[in-house]
Formats: sequence, structure tokens, C-alpha cells
Amino acid sequence: MYVLGIDPGSRITGYGIVTYRKGVLQYIASGSIKLSGNFPTRLTQLYEALREIMGQYPIDVCTVESIFVSHNANTALKLGQARGVCLLALTLQIGPPTEYAPRLVKKTIVGTGSASKSQVQFMVAKRLGLTGCPAEDAADALAVALCHIQHLQCATVQ
Repeated sequence: MYVLGIDPGSRITGYGIVTYRKGVLQYIASGSIKLSGNFPTRLTQLYEALREIMGQYPIDVCTVESIFVSHNANTALKLGQARGVCLLALTLQIGPPTEYAPRLVKKTIVGTGSASKSQVQFMVAKRLGLTGCPAEDAADALAVALCHIQHLQCATVQ
């Protein structure tokens, strides 16, 4: 099973792809989609980049980090719009994504919902056997994918 995790952003969106077969995790790819230009142009770039990524791999399941509470209303609106583009792209090509709250992702991967970015990077690298830590946005996206896999495992045990 190929799992695509997305960490949405209006300037940088992280993505991570992990496979899970017979209890074995394997890192496939990850990266950061860097967006530039005016806001509508960035949303278009995001949509096109996600479609390209999904076209390169046989993705079975997709998952997205849900919105966190922001003190800046403008930032929250832009993030919400970027998430909407992600949800649309994923739903049209793969199907509706599963969503996980940032605190749940951190708790699942690190053991505490208040984990730092560097702790998430370290645990993602450790779980996937990577020699170095992925960039923050890519690590967050991989963490979302790993969180989904772990929750699927728990659901099948019950």
C-alpha cells in the first residue's frame, strides 16, 4: 500500500510517500513544493505539483494534516485555501483523504502532542531508517503518512 501524506502550506507544502507491506515500512519519496508569485498563482502551482506527484507513484491512500489554530486570521484563511486545493486534487485523483490533527500526528509519532519540529524530524528518520533528517515540511508530511499507517494497524487489531 502506497500512502501519500501532505502537510499543506500557502508558501511551502510538504509531501511524503511511504509503503506499508506485511508490517514493513519503506520510504519512497518526500519533498517540499515551494510556491511563488501571487496567491492565485501559488494555488495553481500547488494543484499542478500535487497532480504531478500523484502521477509518478501508484498511490493507494492519501492523508492530510488538518488545520491548526492560528492567531492571524489572514494566515488561517490562506492556509485553509491551500488545504482546499490539496483536498480537491487528492479527492479527484485518489479519493477523499483522511485527516489528522497536528497534535495527534505528533503524539502518534513522537509520543507527545507538543513535540518540536526537530523531534518529529528525528523520529520520522528513525522509523523509516533514513540516514539524515528530512526537511521540516517533508518530515511533517511523512509523519502524517506514518500516523495513518499506525492508526490503520490499530484498527485491524481491534
